[in-house]
Amino acid sequence: MDRKIVKTDKAPQAIGPYSQAIEAGGFVFISGQIPIDPKTGNVVQEDIKSQTTLIMENAKAILDSSGCTMASVVKTTIYLKDMADFGSVNEVYGEYFTVDPPARATVEVSRLPKDVALEMDFVAWKGQVSNNSM
Repeated sequence: MDRKIVKTDKAPQAIGPYSQAIEAGGFVFISGQIPIDPKTGNVVQEDIKSQTTLIMENAKAILDSSGCTMASVVKTTIYLKDMADFGSVNEVYGEYFTVDPPARATVEVSRLPKDVALEMDFVAWKGQVSNNSM
């Protein structure tokens, strides 16, 4: 199986020994994204909706660099520091997945990198995407 590193300057650079994303077996696995501004490298500590939007936009940039779109996403995981933010995060998330959203898990965690309130990871499929139901 071929394995390809996915990298773009339009999303935050990895802050540790990992890649922004890996393409393998027809899938793109995007590492956990936290609300980092790719232009400054700084964590954005605005409200949770702004943080969610930034994460989604960073994921879109990584997907784009791999030849995918948000419609290619088949699975996401959302890590929240406070489950009270679920509704606000869900509201923004829903704006990016308006039709046939991916499978998803949301979990509350005690701590995240750089003490952020939110982290998300994504898995996308590089095959042909159809909005038809079976």
